[in-house]
Amino acid sequence: MDEQALFEAIHQKMPFGKYAGRKLLTLPEPYLVWFHAKGFPDGKLGQQLALMYEIKLNGLESMLQPLLEVRG
Repeated sequence: MDEQALFEAIHQKMPFGKYAGRKLLTLPEPYLVWFHAKGFPDGKLGQQLALMYEIKLNGLESMLQPLLEVRG
């Protein structure tokens, strides 16, 4: 994964559902755990959600939080 892909995933907004409009990094962990159990969507969004799941699972969210303030 390159830096640009990580930056895009952090700034990607959830396009549907209960958390539509929220940036993926700010999604609640239980929501990502649910996706992990049910299956992530196909395509780029699914890959980004899987990445956010891994980030939260490994406790890396606080390290990436400052990147939400950076505009691309």
